[in-house]
Amino acid sequence: MASAKIPEKTSEKVGEKVGKRTYGQACPIAHALDMIGERWALLVVRELRLGPRRYADLQAALPGLGPSVLAQRLRDLEAVGVLRRRTLPPPVAGRTYELTEWGAELEPVFAALRTWGMRSPVVPLTGGISADTVLLGLRAFFVPQPDAPWTATYRIALERDVYRVEVVDGELAAVARGQDSGPADAYLESDHLTLQSVLSHERSLASAIDDGALTVTGDLEAVRRLIDAVPRR
Repeated sequence: MASAKIPEKTSEKVGEKVGKRTYGQACPIAHALDMIGERWALLVVRELRLGPRRYADLQAALPGLGPSVLAQRLRDLEAVGVLRRRTLPPPVAGRTYELTEWGAELEPVFAALRTWGMRSPVVPLTGGISADTVLLGLRAFFVPQPDAPWTATYRIALERDVYRVEVVDGELAAVARGQDSGPADAYLESDHLTLQSVLSHERSLASAIDDGALTVTGDLEAVRRLIDAVPRR
């Protein structure tokens, strides 16, 4: 696989380029933190890992982030090449933000932070989560099933977001937001907290369906297999 193109180097210091403080140290870690270490910056990146987002979608996913700070983080991350803006043509129109290939290379950083954070001895996992967080959790904790493989495509609608999940021969092949093209074997509609409770096995699939909190159309057995592939944590 070819490596992602790294943005061209510039003689400008990161702090001068994006108008913020810099550590001013000739260290790769300090340089990385100059680019993505500001408060909320990595969470903005997190919300782009499954696909492009509009400004309003980022606001909805990160309710604790004020509009002025969000706008500044987007400018900062664009200035250093982590994300880019894209203008959609009519009739959709509007502007979206998406990770560059280089920005997408932060994926192993998120994997390491997730593992490290879940083992924290002092800070509990409290507070809100976004719909993307639920689907990223599915992607992170899905256990391949080579001994009992199945192939299925899922369309998952969670409030304002729609996701497409693909399992091929027991392997999780794709999780993407906004990929609503083509038929699916199973259609799920719910709110993200209900789906999170089902995926974490805090609530049974049958209970969520019986209560009307989650609607499944199509291959119910494929949905059961998807949930069973995410172990209790």
